[in-house]
Amino acid sequence: MSFDGKVVLITGGTGALARAILDAFVNAGAQVVLAGRDASRLAEAAQGKADWVEADVTNPDDVARMVNTVVQRYSRLDVAVNAAGVFGKPGPVASLDVETWTSVVNVNLTGVFLCMKYEIAAMKDNGGGAIVNLASNIGAHGRRPGLSAYASSKAAVSVLTQTAAREYIADGIRINAVSPGASDTPMSYRPGETKEDRDARVASAVPAGRVSDPAEVAATVLWLASDEASFVVGHDLVVDGGATA
Repeated sequence: MSFDGKVVLITGGTGALARAILDAFVNAGAQVVLAGRDASRLAEAAQGKADWVEADVTNPDDVARMVNTVVQRYSRLDVAVNAAGVFGKPGPVASLDVETWTSVVNVNLTGVFLCMKYEIAAMKDNGGGAIVNLASNIGAHGRRPGLSAYASSKAAVSVLTQTAAREYIADGIRINAVSPGASDTPMSYRPGETKEDRDARVASAVPAGRVSDPAEVAATVLWLASDEASFVVGHDLVVDGGATA
């Protein structure tokens, strides 16, 4: 899959999955722009292989500036991967504080909405493109007690993806989602867990018997964004080793 001459924007650019997605697109020939809230961490994540722009996906003005910056620098936006996401402080619904709920929904759901709002406009001007949103298998099945905000926001990302996909496919914009399960990232650990604890827990719950390598999730994102997936529209592709099969 070649992305030579393509410009790719990845939000949540300092996260482990975003870094793996960066590598996948760079290796496929793309010009990648990472976006996130921490300039020093973005510069480190880019590793000289990508450009970057500081932006908070919950801030409409920041998101508009982020997309405009990419278009101004490279005259186009071909692919967007909306990967910014947070778990938030866990807790059962009745004791979950409003601030946690609002923060998680703002990043995970409203952030995706805002990014798509401006990414779609830029892609329409360019004659089309592809968007891949990062949802979660927890959103698909919601089996993690204490993560109601996270699960709800990610389930909503899947529905938002499907709705937007039908709205904009006539404009040549394909919109899909990827729902990873446990991947070898900091977010896969529960509070106080060691690597051995995490691996044992996942092995007992996932038919594949392990967490995914972030590169496996990145390869899925790359395929969905490529011309190889040209007839895949509005799909949420679960990558979780059979955990929700």
